[in-house]
Amino acid sequence: MYAIYGPLKLILDVAFFIMIAHIIMSWLINFQVLNLHQPLVAQIWHGLNRLLEPIYRPIRNILPDTRPLDLAPLVAFIVLISLRDFILPELFGLI
Repeated sequence: MYAIYGPLKLILDVAFFIMIAHIIMSWLINFQVLNLHQPLVAQIWHGLNRLLEPIYRPIRNILPDTRPLDLAPLVAFIVLISLRDFILPELFGLI
């Protein structure tokens, strides 16, 4: 059981930190602390968007359109935390 649980938990942990980096970076870009005209910032931003867009797109299709505010990252973040901290340990009988 731990042979399956460990890698799944690791994947969810990595996804958690990637989402945290994306959320913080979006705040810094919106508050003009970071500038997308800098090549390194633009590369990191586009890379994070390409990684996370397959997760956000189905959520955006389900959620209503709240144009200035994108709720897909928040929903994905809550689902990821629920999976990592509650559902996965329950499935493997660790709670």
